[in-house]
Amino acid sequence: MTYETLDKLFLSFKGSDKSFPFDKTTAVYKVGNKMFALLSERAGDLQTNLKCDPLYALELRSLYESIIPGYHMNKKHWNTLMINEDLEEELIQELIEHSYMLVFKSLTKKIQHQIENH
Repeated sequence: MTYETLDKLFLSFKGSDKSFPFDKTTAVYKVGNKMFALLSERAGDLQTNLKCDPLYALELRSLYESIIPGYHMNKKHWNTLMINEDLEEELIQELIEHSYMLVFKSLTKKIQHQIENH
């Protein structure tokens, strides 16, 4: 997957927006003003941080070398995915949706309703 493909995927979710609060190279994706993903490219290596259910996060880390505890994030709730051939596109897409839904479901019902009906 490319940076552009991932960027479009993150922005395809309802209510998703992108900003660069940390630096000019790390994109932060939010829904309802809460982060669900970060995307960066360092020295040609593409990586994304995604929120994850804690038990599922541990399982994924045990199965894939390219999934590690969240870089500069709460290691219990975030994973960093090194985007390479080790991870299938379908899995990456599922984990992005999982991250978005975890954050979306944590929003108040009022904000969820506003996003769904926008």
